[in-house]
Amino acid sequence: MTDSYRTILIEPDAPLKPKWGAECNGCGVCCLAEPCPVGVVLSRRRNGACVALQWDSVSRRYRCGAVANPQAMLVRVWPAVWWPVRSGFAFLLGKMALRWIAAGQGCDSSLEPASPSETIVNKNESPTHHD
Repeated sequence: MTDSYRTILIEPDAPLKPKWGAECNGCGVCCLAEPCPVGVVLSRRRNGACVALQWDSVSRRYRCGAVANPQAMLVRVWPAVWWPVRSGFAFLLGKMALRWIAAGQGCDSSLEPASPSETIVNKNESPTHHD
């Protein structure tokens, strides 16, 4: 298996990623890397940051918009023609999203972010040394 690196942009005030299995602290690493099942539906993609992920500057943590404000999330991602029926779907989305994001189950991301000060060298290239 080869190591691969991906760059995700994380708010500087976000908490550090907890260890796998520890309580979620809103670090956002998992959702910034790829959407969960509800995020796939809302984002209409399987890779990249989830469209439902929202930064809360007051609590300094990421939140799932499908859980925090499902009605606003549907307004954001649904075509206007569907807006009249969004209230019923928003209630369902809010309940389903809790299950789909595995709320209360602990951190399930095996990703390990590098600190901003670490330099990642491409495994296929040798580092250049300047003397």
